[in-house]
Amino acid sequence: MKSILAELIDTLGSSLHSYFVAAGVWTFPGNEAVKLALVDLVEDQRSIADRAGRLLEEHGETVPRPVYPIRYTATHDVDLAAMLPRVLNGLRRQIAQFDRLVDAGGPPGEIDLVREAREASLQHADQLEEIARRGGRSGSLSPAPVS
Repeated sequence: MKSILAELIDTLGSSLHSYFVAAGVWTFPGNEAVKLALVDLVEDQRSIADRAGRLLEEHGETVPRPVYPIRYTATHDVDLAAMLPRVLNGLRRQIAQFDRLVDAGGPPGEIDLVREAREASLQHADQLEEIARRGGRSGSLSPAPVS
C-alpha cells in the first residue's frame, strides 16, 4: 500500500495539465491565458510534490516518479481552450482524491500537505473556470452580465 505522500505525488504528477506543461503543447495565438494558468497550476503542484518527496526521503522511502498515460499523446494538436473541460474534470478528480487521502487520515504534517494541495487546486480550478467562461482567451469575450 502506498503512503499518503506517495499517493499525493502520483496524483499531482500524472495529470493531463502536468503533461501539457511538460510536453510544451503548442497553442493558438490568443490562448495565452490558458497556457499561463496551466503553468501556474503545475508550478504550484510541483512545489507541493517536491516537498512531499523530501519528506519521503527523510523517512527513507523511495520517491515515486509519476508517468503519463499514453492516451495523453493524442492531445498534441488540440486547442488548449477546447481541452479546458477535460483539464477541469481531471482537476476535480484530483481534488476528490485529496479528500479521500484526508479522510483516510495520517500523520498531521502529511495531511496538512494534502490539504494545501487541495486548496491550491481549488483556487486554480476557479481561475480556469473563469478563463473557460471567457472562451479560453484573456479578455476576448465580454464578461458575463451581473444579475
